[in-house]
Amino acid sequence: MAGRAIKVLVFDVFGTVVDWRSAILAEYRTLAAEKGWTVEGPAFLEKWESARRTTMDRVNDGSIPWINVSDIYRKRLDEVLDECGLGGMGADERDRFNMAWCRPNVWPDSLTALHRLKKKFVLSTLTNNDFAWAVAMAKHAGLPWDCVLTAEVFKKYKPAPETYRGALGLLGVAPEEAMMVACHNYDLAAAASHGMKTAFIPRKEFRPDQTKDQAPEGDWTIAAKDLGEVADRLGA
Repeated sequence: MAGRAIKVLVFDVFGTVVDWRSAILAEYRTLAAEKGWTVEGPAFLEKWESARRTTMDRVNDGSIPWINVSDIYRKRLDEVLDECGLGGMGADERDRFNMAWCRPNVWPDSLTALHRLKKKFVLSTLTNNDFAWAVAMAKHAGLPWDCVLTAEVFKKYKPAPETYRGALGLLGVAPEEAMMVACHNYDLAAAASHGMKTAFIPRKEFRPDQTKDQAPEGDWTIAAKDLGEVADRLGA
């Protein structure tokens, strides 16, 4: 890690820092038991989550105007409930269930590592979530960010250049003074293309048998097993 010293760590949040899947599945199973639904939680969640990336890509290429992730998921929730034939859920209840994305579990290594890293570096998010959702998630999970930055600030979703350049500008650091921390190789590839340092960790974000993003696919600055090892490697 020659060159300028790292001052800021910029984090992907969904998947990298928090385990959204287990929390949403737990809430779904509670609802299913109450309402007599028989659709399995993983199948429901896979359908619900599926609209996010394709919609964000359409925003980035100009096919559709800006839409927040919260609205992407809320619209898709209505569609999936209809597709699966799941009734008995009014608009207010659907709104509350949509907010389950703001109530994730943290991965076991996350909080201890973040508090270690906070003593040495500025910690910021760079997440595709809404600003309000990122704040709510931090409050729920006790995430010790110094700064919250989201795609909503820049009206572009990662991996659009505006997100990384915008974050560097707002944080007032040169690219080599910032490190992107993520469990997604595409995110790190984009960050590295702007001169940022990179740290990769594998997570089973989408399913227990996930094979995607389980190994580094680039010459990242750090490739570690978890955030604790990232802290170790950075001397925190």
